[in-house]
Amino acid sequence: MELSDIQTFAAVARTGGITRAAEELNTVQSNVTQRIKALEAEIGTPLFERHSRGMALTGAGKRLLPYAHRMAALSREALLAARDDGEPKGPLSIGSMETTAAVRLPPLLADFHRRFPAVRLSLRTSTTADLVAGVLEGTLDGAFVAGPIAHDDLSVTNAFREELVLVSARRWASLAELRAGTPESGPTALVFRTGCTYRQRLEQIFVEFGWPSAARFELGTLDGMIGCVAADMGVTLLPRAVVERSAMTGSVTMHALSPSHGRVETLFIQRRAGHQTSALEGFVSCLTKDDEIIAA
Repeated sequence: MELSDIQTFAAVARTGGITRAAEELNTVQSNVTQRIKALEAEIGTPLFERHSRGMALTGAGKRLLPYAHRMAALSREALLAARDDGEPKGPLSIGSMETTAAVRLPPLLADFHRRFPAVRLSLRTSTTADLVAGVLEGTLDGAFVAGPIAHDDLSVTNAFREELVLVSARRWASLAELRAGTPESGPTALVFRTGCTYRQRLEQIFVEFGWPSAARFELGTLDGMIGCVAADMGVTLLPRAVVERSAMTGSVTMHALSPSHGRVETLFIQRRAGHQTSALEGFVSCLTKDDEIIAA
């Protein structure tokens, strides 16, 4: 079983089609098709179901995918370990929630770049669920996620402590006014996509407030989220520090919540097993030395 075939298989599974996988792998479609057919012939069963919208994994494909991720991660890890002579350098892929990337990470990343300029750092923003999956699969070296996280394969460091606030348009001066002035179903919940921990918390709050059937509206950017709140389209749940640093902070109201809803730890996660590169060690050293950051 060729590693290149496995990597091609994982790319098709991830993108859902030959064309998009070829673009991601920077190759031609015929090469992707040939490698998938070769892998299916070797295994002796189809790995994908072809349909008009692309390709979906068969049962065999779903069973193979976790092994493909592990093989790709192990290959990348072996290459990095062989090249690692103790001096932080080379690629480092870090993931983060968008809120953390916007407010907490700029000074940390600047400090890291000053100390270790030979490291080629890339930052990917996504939801906590996607980031955890990325670290476990090996596509990310580490990630900032919302706690709590309990997984035997992950090492966890407390990074930032946040206060979450319910954010509404300026005209709602208090939670009591908001609850009295909105329909019985409650205001629209402005949320990031499924997998976002803040979305899950907001939905729990809505249930406790008696708004389980409130409408949800998904947004993809932090600025868009706060702008829609300011326009009184709905309410959202965000760290206070994020809202306070927004250019639109004067157009919204922040409502404090009980500690059970309003306190959250941002964690930095990485895999326990395998080789920890000197680049990642350097990043963690920057993370834990900052007085603003609470080390576990």
